[in-house]
Amino acid sequence: MKIILSIKPQYCEEIFAGEKRFEYRRKIFKQSVESVLVYATSPICKIVGEFEIDRVLEDTPKSLWDQTNRFGGISQELYDQYFQGTDTAYALAIANYKRYQAPLDPKVLDSNFVAPQSYRYLQ
Repeated sequence: MKIILSIKPQYCEEIFAGEKRFEYRRKIFKQSVESVLVYATSPICKIVGEFEIDRVLEDTPKSLWDQTNRFGGISQELYDQYFQGTDTAYALAIANYKRYQAPLDPKVLDSNFVAPQSYRYLQ
């Protein structure tokens, strides 16, 4: 299964530079997902590339930070804010990332496209 994830542009840059190797999420998918289309949020608003999910890590926010922070691409302050009030945190281990030479306008592919708040399954 493939999904589309909404990711802020600065984190997209870090992913495709190979610096960000974990994408953090408060909630995880119910279905098995192998690959991700990366939708860069405003002001880009385009699908800029893709990556495979090597594995999904699940732990307490503190423990997950200890395991992943070196390649998380985010400060501990922002991480703590993001996971505030949750008992469980998830990290997608990024593998085989590929930036598209020409970003795709999702409205060309689907005129009814609405950017997902978090993720959306693709057919």
